[in-house]
Amino acid sequence: MKKFLALILVLAMLMAFGLCGCGTAPADNGGDTAEGGDSAGAPAGDTVYIGVYEPQSGDNGSGGKQEILGMQYANSLTPTVDIGGTTYNVELVYADNESANDKAVSAANKLISAGCSVCLGSYGSGVSMAAADTFEAAGIPIIGVSCTNVLVTDGNEIYYRICFTDPDQGTIDANLVHSMGYNNVYCLAMLGEDYGQGLVNYFVAAAEDLGMTVTQDQFPEGNSDFTSYLTNAKNAGAEVIFAPCSTGYAQLIIQQAAAQGLTVPLVAGDTWDSGVISDACVAANGANEVYCSTFYANGSNPEFEDGIREWINGDSTNLANNGGTDELAATTVLGYDAYYVALEALKAAGSTDPAAVWEALPGVTYDGVTGNIAFNDTGDADRHQAFIKNFDAESGTLVFYDLIEF
Repeated sequence: MKKFLALILVLAMLMAFGLCGCGTAPADNGGDTAEGGDSAGAPAGDTVYIGVYEPQSGDNGSGGKQEILGMQYANSLTPTVDIGGTTYNVELVYADNESANDKAVSAANKLISAGCSVCLGSYGSGVSMAAADTFEAAGIPIIGVSCTNVLVTDGNEIYYRICFTDPDQGTIDANLVHSMGYNNVYCLAMLGEDYGQGLVNYFVAAAEDLGMTVTQDQFPEGNSDFTSYLTNAKNAGAEVIFAPCSTGYAQLIIQQAAAQGLTVPLVAGDTWDSGVISDACVAANGANEVYCSTFYANGSNPEFEDGIREWINGDSTNLANNGGTDELAATTVLGYDAYYVALEALKAAGSTDPAAVWEALPGVTYDGVTGNIAFNDTGDADRHQAFIKNFDAESGTLVFYDLIEF
């Protein structure tokens, strides 16, 4: 209710100053156009624009591309939407935030200038938080997909999200480690990175409540040599390493841990749910057990999975954007659900006017592939479960390990 009342006040201010308007033809995106998954075959007519605020480059570029794939697949299946009695073509408009907080505002402004009625993203909490005020000032609602830091929606009236948050995820991961009988953990995250630092903080709080010993460390952005950090973990007597970070750093940690003969389990959050991680584990001959908490477990919806895998394999660009494999990341499935949540908001609004979409969002519900989606008073999804995956050497992929209710 608090978020809804604030929404009404802000909408009134925006309307008074004439800042809320209907979608217009998209402006030049400066090359921020993801390839593949277009809406070819949609009938000619009116068009509504959905902004895709995601990294396609930088540390989180691979994760952003996977999240976009879900949106593109959904758009290929449902390229139109009925809004207020009119059928609209749905066009995705892309802005690469480059995984960088200092690029966030310019990327957001591209989508605002493009006349988007609603936006989706981002993979990465830091860039989501960095652009939140820009979207709010423009009156353009945005639906977070896998940005788990609580500050994404806290204090921002226009940001909603469909995933669980880090207080839950950090607690789940700490309890997972404890339930496996481990009591000494080494935590490693990138210095100044909102996602990793935030998740480590919640993990440590829960781990210490469970009586576990925790050693924390941080590495600088751009680091490629983790030898000293892995040595620190060994010297601390760590039985497990908890390292929530981007897949690029994760690959190096997995490879270098194996090279050092450090065979303790590696645990992380949702960013490690990727074929990139599976490939790294295969290359390291499965030297370490790998576990991650995530939003969806493969095998939960075979019909959906068969369809999207066929679509990924049927286009070389899609396959490349998924890391050269058809292994599904949970963020791809979340991206799929986010697209349909946006369509539900447009239908509920009965208008392409961002102000009307924003006003409709609090009441939107959608029964998605990742579960039922409804928003609470802070704009967060009312989620109460998380999946645990672990690397399976026989299949060379991450597979379902456990379902955690919270």
